[in-house]
Amino acid sequence: MNASQRRESILEKLSKADAPLSASALAAEMGVSRQIVVGDVALLRAGGAQIDATPRGYQLHPVEKGYTGILACAHSTEEQLRQELYTVVDQGGTVVDVAVENSLYGEIRANLNIANRYDADNFILQFRSTPDCLLSRMTGGVHLHTLRCPDRQSFERIRDQLESQGLLYRKE
Repeated sequence: MNASQRRESILEKLSKADAPLSASALAAEMGVSRQIVVGDVALLRAGGAQIDATPRGYQLHPVEKGYTGILACAHSTEEQLRQELYTVVDQGGTVVDVAVENSLYGEIRANLNIANRYDADNFILQFRSTPDCLLSRMTGGVHLHTLRCPDRQSFERIRDQLESQGLLYRKE
């Protein structure tokens, strides 16, 4: 298989996948190194493919459905992080990404695509092994989340619940 065929195969595998696929898993399937797959994905992105890198691997960017909104959140403990994520997914929302403001770089954004408690629990497990990597650590716990919800009412329920739990950021 040549490089062009391999990249086509990566796109095909991602389009059929029900969950993100790691570069290592793709590499093992194709008999190449993980770094080759990472390079292929970079070239596919440069060519316009909408491929997201999530903590669990690569996936095609989900088609926008329903209602998308942004909330400013703040928390300082692992339990609050869990509560925030569970609140969103239990109401049918997906945490698309997280963003923070940095004085040097401006906005820093990372794809999350957390759609259920399993995803949330995996994210928290990864956080435990690298707690200093949490973007909100740069901003004292303050961060933005893009949420994708079935409809505007779902988004408003999530917002109201996060507010009642004290997890929405409120500038004093």
